[in-house]
Amino acid sequence: MKSHPTIPATMAAVQLTGHGGMEKLVYRTDVKVPSPAAGEVLVKVSACGMNNTDVWVRQGAYGTEEDAAAVSTWRRQGNTLTFPRIQGTDTVGTIVAVGDGVSAERIGERVMVDFSIYNRDDDSLADIDYMGHGRDGGYAEYQALPAENAHVVDT
Repeated sequence: MKSHPTIPATMAAVQLTGHGGMEKLVYRTDVKVPSPAAGEVLVKVSACGMNNTDVWVRQGAYGTEEDAAAVSTWRRQGNTLTFPRIQGTDTVGTIVAVGDGVSAERIGERVMVDFSIYNRDDDSLADIDYMGHGRDGGYAEYQALPAENAHVVDT
């Protein structure tokens, strides 16, 4: 991993601990800073908006085919949500580290994050997931994500 020298070992983050109300969101200051895997970048989060998906997943408000009132996440098959989970789909920040296979020249880029995780090489959305559900999102000081999801903001 190539990185900026001032990345701490731990960070502040808001973790979702289960389905329910706001009491299921817990602020912590001892969460381990993720390391970018091969093909990934580490973003120092500048801001993260709240998406309706963040709210509905917290509430488990998606229902099921059999019971519209059942507690469920948006993925009907192959649920990837585990607790605790750092939510936050709409992130902007600066790349501070890169994993193997990503150019170190990306360090310092200001980026916005595409929250979609495409698990197939074709155009199908059948196996799509997103930041804050299938992997940790931006309600934290740092977020690791696929380099292809970090889009340069140059204005």
